[in-house]
Amino acid sequence: MATILVVEDDEDITGLLKFNLKNQGYKVITAEEGYQALKIARESKPDLILLDLMLPGIDGYEVCRTLRTYEGFEHIPVIMLTAKSEELDIVLGLELGADDYVTKPFSVRELLSRIKAHLRRNERKARAEKIEQDESTGILSAGEITLKPEEYKVFARDELISLTNKEFELLKILMANKGKVLKRDFLLERIWGFDTEVDTRTVDVHIRYLRQKIEEDAAHPRLIETIRGVGYCFRHQENENQKK
Repeated sequence: MATILVVEDDEDITGLLKFNLKNQGYKVITAEEGYQALKIARESKPDLILLDLMLPGIDGYEVCRTLRTYEGFEHIPVIMLTAKSEELDIVLGLELGADDYVTKPFSVRELLSRIKAHLRRNERKARAEKIEQDESTGILSAGEITLKPEEYKVFARDELISLTNKEFELLKILMANKGKVLKRDFLLERIWGFDTEVDTRTVDVHIRYLRQKIEEDAAHPRLIETIRGVGYCFRHQENENQKK
């Protein structure tokens, strides 16, 4: 039975979430403010966290940032619940380590679908790490970009680049399939665990900010190419990017 931590200061929303999550067989624990959420999270180490952004004490952004510094919390899915629909607010949450977002008012059915997808994906990943060693555990290099999966590090032009969990996984799958066009819904399923296309804007937002970190000119990317109406492809010009 998966344990879900609901961090929400609105009693009505908390009640709605508890009722529906318990009906799905999840164990539910709750917190009403930021400091309490951090304390409960460390004590219980939930399988997934639903995190409201506007909280008393410290807000959800700071909670998310702090959670990602805790040992063992690197891969626990965090889904933001927010009344803010502006892209800048959403991106800030993703930059601080959230995996996904749902804006209020939200569809309970869609939220449950996202929760199941993230939990399934974590289960598959855990099984895969135990039973197989494949090429993804080796160092990936493409011109000026080097990705070291075992060390969880990425270097661009010999500089260490700080990436969020999802940005790292997105870059890894793009580099592992260098030269191939990967569809948005394929990336959504592989990185976020969705079986069907839920919201490909999630992929686009992560690609945009990944480009800002690894491209020399994010406005004119030459590493991650957009294939209009399809998806993305990792390319590089070997003769331009070869290291001295």
